[in-house]
Amino acid sequence: MSTTPEPTADPATEQPLWQPGPDRVSGAQVTRFQDWAAAHHGAPAPDTADPVAGYRALHAWSVREPGAFWRSVAEWFDVRFSAPYETVLADASMPGATWFPGAALNYAEHALRPADDATRAGGPALLHLDERHETGTVSWADLRRQVASLAHELRALGVRPGDRVSGYLPNVPQAVVALLATAAVGGVWTSCAPDFGARSVLDRFQQVEPVVLFTVDGYRYGGKQHDRTDVVAELRAELPSLRAVVHIPLLGTPAPEGVLEWESLVCGDPEPVYEQVPFDHPLWVLYSSGTTGLPKAIVQSQGGILLEHLKQTGLHLDLGPRDRFFWYTSTGWMMWNFLVGGLLAGATIVLYDGSPGFPDTGAQWGVAERTGTTVFGTSAAYVIACRKAGAHPGRDHDLSAVTCVATTGSPLPPDGFRWIHDEVKEDVWIASVSGGTDVCSCFAGGVPTLPVYIGELQAPCLGTDLQAWDPYGKPVTDEVGELVVTNPMPSMPVGFWNDPDGSRYRESYFEMFPGVWRHGDWITLTSRGTVIIHGRSDSTLNRQGVRMGSADIYEAVERLPEIRESLVIGVEQADGGYWMPLFVQLAEGAVLDDALRDKVRRTIREQLSPRHVPDEIVEVPGIPHTLTGKRIEVPVKKLLQGTPIEKAVNPGSVDDVALLRFYEELARTRG
Repeated sequence: MSTTPEPTADPATEQPLWQPGPDRVSGAQVTRFQDWAAAHHGAPAPDTADPVAGYRALHAWSVREPGAFWRSVAEWFDVRFSAPYETVLADASMPGATWFPGAALNYAEHALRPADDATRAGGPALLHLDERHETGTVSWADLRRQVASLAHELRALGVRPGDRVSGYLPNVPQAVVALLATAAVGGVWTSCAPDFGARSVLDRFQQVEPVVLFTVDGYRYGGKQHDRTDVVAELRAELPSLRAVVHIPLLGTPAPEGVLEWESLVCGDPEPVYEQVPFDHPLWVLYSSGTTGLPKAIVQSQGGILLEHLKQTGLHLDLGPRDRFFWYTSTGWMMWNFLVGGLLAGATIVLYDGSPGFPDTGAQWGVAERTGTTVFGTSAAYVIACRKAGAHPGRDHDLSAVTCVATTGSPLPPDGFRWIHDEVKEDVWIASVSGGTDVCSCFAGGVPTLPVYIGELQAPCLGTDLQAWDPYGKPVTDEVGELVVTNPMPSMPVGFWNDPDGSRYRESYFEMFPGVWRHGDWITLTSRGTVIIHGRSDSTLNRQGVRMGSADIYEAVERLPEIRESLVIGVEQADGGYWMPLFVQLAEGAVLDDALRDKVRRTIREQLSPRHVPDEIVEVPGIPHTLTGKRIEVPVKKLLQGTPIEKAVNPGSVDDVALLRFYEELARTRG
């Protein structure tokens, strides 16, 4: 089987799009950490003359000596263990790794530490705004006070360590307060965005049986108000485990009978109390997209997330007290939890509740301008939408504070890198990152001391033994392979909820290569140490034994102004044949005639290879997505193979179920 990707630029001659200057390299927290870890824990010393070699040596040490590396992270970031740990990694087997046995700590205590500093307590912890663009501020001192008050009230309601607390909330300060108060009492947080319908929320919350539910009466999106009081009433009726419901009147609606008022719970001023819990005590439950069944209820730990997010925000994003950290997200996506992790680095986090494209495509850049954002996070899809819309954020907005543009959600295509460089800022660090809800972190992504090459992630993350494996479990370089992680990470799930024997957890990640995490993405690890993401391996195109990533085709096709969005599927047929259609949603005014079909095929052939050219190009009314905005490939493939829609997809996980009917009908008419 051939696994060689199409030829790319010669690494020996290709120049980086961006390179950090000497001052940036020497001042980066990862450089200072490496210097300190070399003195205290045997890490290789930084190489300021060759930062690439220096980082590669640090990364190699971090995966070769995981105990020393994670101990270094804990000490560098001054993690407060109220009970000492016996060892760092007592058992490295996957699944089931045992981290920091004997230790006790609290995530919320660490997130609120800047409030203890008299010089910082009055400064902003949260900046928040919605489509009306009035920016509000919550200081560190007030955030700590509200969390302490709400935690006190949760305890009064009988919430104990291990109890689940849920939020049906948008990206607003109350959601951050509720998460931190839940963590402070040792509860287990879980949230959904209010654009989720009742069935989608119940598919998630009914699994974990929350005792408290925080809700809003509605939200603003796209210039309109969206009332959710009926959905909230349904949630209350269908969650018998609830002891209390808390009403947050975002649209000014009075609280229903029997419901607690938010303001009455956060008006106190008690001394903060942080429940000291074991390192592996559950912090929150996140959910997979649930496109083919009930969403997986993924449980991550207080200690594991604390260490992973300290490493990721502090070392990889280089966040510190002077930063303002924005990521466009909702509470139904892991990036919201990651955004809250910016507090661990002492950064001010920016919360935006609204449409990414209202009143126009440049809305997110307007948020950055108004809030003085320094690290700007968004989706690759938003970057491409801005490029297609002809946006000029660097010209139209004051982005002088922005030092980093980070992207995730899908691979950032080469045109996206070029557009950020040309239209946002020439001297801006582009941190394209890739990870997953499953670890609430990144496997590969940004490093402030390394160059940025077009279309490539800068490096594997520290402490992550990222490899590309062929089907026989052999590591490959400069070839497409399965994304695997051969060492445990602290934020890997402690398990799934309601999976007592761990069978569903093992099947999800450890079935193909026992004892090794297989994530389900195709990647290339290049000989210069960068990473290329090709898309999901479970929907990968495979023609005559040659594997191709769907993301490569999307990147080529969606450059065309006539194509709004696309979806490519490879279907193994009963007669042994292979059908690879490309579905296209056209831009307004475009027509799928023979000329456009020829243009699409020619573009794919020239930019990728003849092998990538689809068998058929089909116009569709729209491309279906998960509720977190990812293209749905595997369920569409199942529909095209004749699987009934009710077995191919969980309707509550899809943004527009009606779109799937098109593919179901297409399969039926093709026979």
